[in-house]
Amino acid sequence: MSGETILYVILPYVAMTIFVVGLIWRRKTDSYGWTARSSQLLEGRVLRYASIIFHFGVLAAIGGHILGVLIPASWTETVGLSESGYHVIAVIGGVSAGVAVIVGFVLLVYRRIKFPRVRINTTRMDVAVFALLAFGIITGMLATLTNIGDSVPYRATVSPYFRQLFILDPEPSLMTQPGVSLIFQVHVIGAWFIFALWPFTRLVHAFSVPLGYFKRSPIFYRPRAARPSPSRRPDTRIGR
Repeated sequence: MSGETILYVILPYVAMTIFVVGLIWRRKTDSYGWTARSSQLLEGRVLRYASIIFHFGVLAAIGGHILGVLIPASWTETVGLSESGYHVIAVIGGVSAGVAVIVGFVLLVYRRIKFPRVRINTTRMDVAVFALLAFGIITGMLATLTNIGDSVPYRATVSPYFRQLFILDPEPSLMTQPGVSLIFQVHVIGAWFIFALWPFTRLVHAFSVPLGYFKRSPIFYRPRAARPSPSRRPDTRIGR
């Protein structure tokens, strides 16, 4: 078995199997632990900005990855968007999302280190998640910046590779084509490790969609009954 098959066929399917089975297992055995383990009560000022910036950047990056992987070049050309035009949009969007992710991530790490109460509540699994996310962010940003001139034909190599995985007809040779740079390969491999670790970390909160909120009955909050002031309390003394 070649290294190509191990890295681009075995690893992805093992990682995705762990991802799916792990999420089901976690939900069934640790439903109360299915949370982001928020530390907002420990420190809220930095978290307020860091979380918003980071999550907006991540959502934009995920959206860009999904569009880049699922939409073939022939589809965008059909609607009149040339390959060069698509690449310009992808680079601008990728760099913008990457900058937001980096700023938010640096603030989150700073917060973990700066504030003792937050640092004490950081687990080893949190450290592992931060390390893998840092690896993915750095390699992803480098892949975007080094491909500003469209030197890597990722829409003819990396994107079809993912689509072939999804239809259970993998073609690992697409990831080892001469045009695919090492940074793209490393970024993809790192992503599989993030998926494999995902079910056992606080990242599971990404799948917590509060759909029940829209169906539940309204909760009414009523003030307590007004108590008589001490000066108006009835005189209970027994007279002579």
